[in-house]
Amino acid sequence: MSKTFFIDTSRCTACRGCQVACKEWQDFPANYTKQLGWGSHQNPPDLNHFNYKIVRFSEHKIKNRVIWNFFPDQCRHCTEPPCKAAADAHVKEAVVIHPDSGAVIFTSRTKKISKDGFTMMREYCPYEVPRRNETTGVINKCDMCFERVETGLLPMCVKTCPTGAMNFGDRQKMLVMANARLSVVRSEFPDASLLDEDSVRVVYLITHKRTLYHKTASATDVRQKGTPTA
Repeated sequence: MSKTFFIDTSRCTACRGCQVACKEWQDFPANYTKQLGWGSHQNPPDLNHFNYKIVRFSEHKIKNRVIWNFFPDQCRHCTEPPCKAAADAHVKEAVVIHPDSGAVIFTSRTKKISKDGFTMMREYCPYEVPRRNETTGVINKCDMCFERVETGLLPMCVKTCPTGAMNFGDRQKMLVMANARLSVVRSEFPDASLLDEDSVRVVYLITHKRTLYHKTASATDVRQKGTPTA
């Protein structure tokens, strides 16, 4: 059955437990990062081929209060993934969709995709997610921990989250949960909303206006470009 994440940012404390759990499950090494001049607690600064998930920090001053908006960013596993359409135009089955969960999975065949093909994948992803390992040539991202999900286990980021910000389950159940939680959160945060819930399998609840988050928090006009023909 189709699966969906529901990520409630109102409950996120930026502990980065999800970020670390993802790296440990994937057996990825630590990243060398340099924070000097970056001016943010966000670390690393962006997604990369050794970080499928990062907690983004957006800092604002509103009515003389400092507001930190935390956002555990990852691939959205789009219901109609434009990255797959772009990849198919170059190498068939480089990107596949899991028949049960709906997870969008980048396979080892992505290393056959040319530089131009990779650029196309990045351009067609509204969230700028795909990353290439320059050593192996493989293009990678979050795979929804599909091996765990196949055996009835939760994705590692969800299993690790201590606050209930990360949720995962059957799609309809998650959408019901998301809308119910939105009704509650709006009593404190009137501008709260869900992001792109009709087109993705990773649904975020944000507490403030969309403009108070990073530029790729929600789909942009990239979706309006259409998709390449295979």
